[in-house]
Amino acid sequence: MLQAFSSFLGSTGIAALINSISETISSGGNILEVIGTPLMIVIACVLLYLAIVKKFEPLLLLPIAFGVLLTNMPMFQNSGAILMHNEFFTDPAYLIDGHLDIQRIFAEGGLLDLLYLGVKLGIYPPLIFLGIGIMTDFGPLIANPKSILLGAAAQFGVFITFLGALALGAAIPAIGFGVEQAASIGIIGGADGPTAIYVTKTLAPELLPAIAIAAYSYMALIPVIQPPIMKGLTTKKERSIVMEQLRPVSKRERILFPIIVTIVVALIVPDAVALVGMLMLGNLIKESGVADRLAKTAQNGLMNVITIFLGLTVGATAKAETFLTPATLGIVALGLIAFCFSTAGGLLLGKLMCKLTHGKVNPLIGSAGVSAVPMAARVSQVVGQEENPSNFLLMHAMGPNVAGVIGSAVAAGVFLAMFAH
Repeated sequence: MLQAFSSFLGSTGIAALINSISETISSGGNILEVIGTPLMIVIACVLLYLAIVKKFEPLLLLPIAFGVLLTNMPMFQNSGAILMHNEFFTDPAYLIDGHLDIQRIFAEGGLLDLLYLGVKLGIYPPLIFLGIGIMTDFGPLIANPKSILLGAAAQFGVFITFLGALALGAAIPAIGFGVEQAASIGIIGGADGPTAIYVTKTLAPELLPAIAIAAYSYMALIPVIQPPIMKGLTTKKERSIVMEQLRPVSKRERILFPIIVTIVVALIVPDAVALVGMLMLGNLIKESGVADRLAKTAQNGLMNVITIFLGLTVGATAKAETFLTPATLGIVALGLIAFCFSTAGGLLLGKLMCKLTHGKVNPLIGSAGVSAVPMAARVSQVVGQEENPSNFLLMHAMGPNVAGVIGSAVAAGVFLAMFAH
């Protein structure tokens, strides 16, 4: 009986933590290795606080944070309680000719290893886009096609940050930012979490937790980040401009739009079809009006299940040894730069449109070109009404906003076409 009790005590997480710390100290490890696991647990709790109390993107930040908590629980490596083995996905010793050893993952993997296959194989992000397509109204974009230019301009931050990450990697070689890592970091500027995950899982999987957490955290902070930039780059007169009401969009136009966009994107950027195609399929299901059951399933049950799986498994990749690095700090800083430049890019093109149309375009709608739907459009509405209470920019801003969803997916396709091997 005493031996059984002693065996139980030796199998606990407390024993595993003490054992890990003593081994690290005896082998001459640094202080970060000693406190890494407790620190990651604290970080997980902070993220849970932001998701639950501050409501920062709770639908994804909450499962991400809990994934971080689960994967950093102290356990012995030979314990069946290990839920996630990052080495199965990133360590060359566990790969077969550079590819996943699926048989080993099924035989030895934990629960989160199995669920993470949906991320690694590129299944979850396109399914998220399917649900987004059903919930998206492309009417404002169809009514004002010029909006797509604002969505494109708001990808400015993606490419500026890509160059910035390359420069940082060249200046500090130890940080390890090559072209693949720079492309993954740059896509944060698109303000689209699933797209950032889709690119990163292919180009730089070791950076996935940091990029995912940065992307969703900054998306939640759009109401804080954007207004100072919007007010700094526009005048009071420009912010007060009242735009004309958008024309009605016919059902035929709404049905033809997703079909035409899919064909055009497939011909120009085939690597973006997985995301854009599923986005347009979802929208076509909605606009056709002939598959209500599919629409309800995709935007509710399926979307919710995939969101849980995606967030939980992405968070589970954030182990102390891979997350607590200088690279993570660089990603956090560059992610903020990406959002700022994307907002500025849309605003500056909005100002140009304002001048070319002799004051018919309120440049504030340009800031909505980032693909955080509909949050960015709401920020344009709020800032516009602060200057002119009779100003209603929401529907005008939705045009660039949904264009930004397409733009970020196309930018992702460009990076994948250029750098995926």
